[in-house]
Amino acid sequence: MSSAAPRPDTATRIEPFRLRGANFNLLVLRLLDHRPEAVVPAIGDQFRRAPGFLRFAPIVLGLNDIQVPPAEVDFPGLIQGLKELEIMPIGTTGGTAEMRNVALSYGLPPLRSVGGKETDDIAAPAAPVDGATHAAPPPPPPATKPAAARSTMVVEQPVRAGQRVWAEGADLIITSTVNAGAEVIADGNIHVYGALRGRAIAGGASNMEARVFALNFDPELVSIAGFYAVREGFPAAQIGKAMQVRLVGERMRFDPIT
Repeated sequence: MSSAAPRPDTATRIEPFRLRGANFNLLVLRLLDHRPEAVVPAIGDQFRRAPGFLRFAPIVLGLNDIQVPPAEVDFPGLIQGLKELEIMPIGTTGGTAEMRNVALSYGLPPLRSVGGKETDDIAAPAAPVDGATHAAPPPPPPATKPAAARSTMVVEQPVRAGQRVWAEGADLIITSTVNAGAEVIADGNIHVYGALRGRAIAGGASNMEARVFALNFDPELVSIAGFYAVREGFPAAQIGKAMQVRLVGERMRFDPIT
């Protein structure tokens, strides 16, 4: 005699979802002015010079440089203005706890780097109680191990329009061409042993020592640690030449490769 089919409520069910951790490469829009009427037109003017740059990209708003009371920051205006530019604000970083809470009320949660902690959450050490014995001094910290050599990602094929290549935690070497409309990103340096015609973003992990090298320099945009320049701002003498780009303080420097 065959057994009866299992009832629907006792049958094995397929999981509707799973959660897992993941790392993503996000750009931080460091706000130096809290007014949407100042920030949004300036961003729109810059991005029009590099069509497609940051289109539909998730962006984190950096709040460390905002010095006004949180109530004076027009977060709804900033969010709406950025979305009209097809830029997607997804959260915030930095700023005071009160500022982060106001942003959170408008759908922008505070984000932290992996293993990071907001400085406002670190408590000051408590004052010693009168009469209490002093604790023994802590042992000396262990000797610092030398940093491991940065890895390198090598791409031998042309990077075509619409493609994005990201070298996470590594330098990026491209032995072919980066075509217009393509984007190459590296947490370290970028080397292009061909024509660089797309967008190059080096120092993705806020590495201000990163550099961009290209044997045929003709990019739409070049960026290092969040500082960037677009093609319209390059001197004509640099276009098509072998160049390297680096930061000197907060200014970009373009030097020929000889």
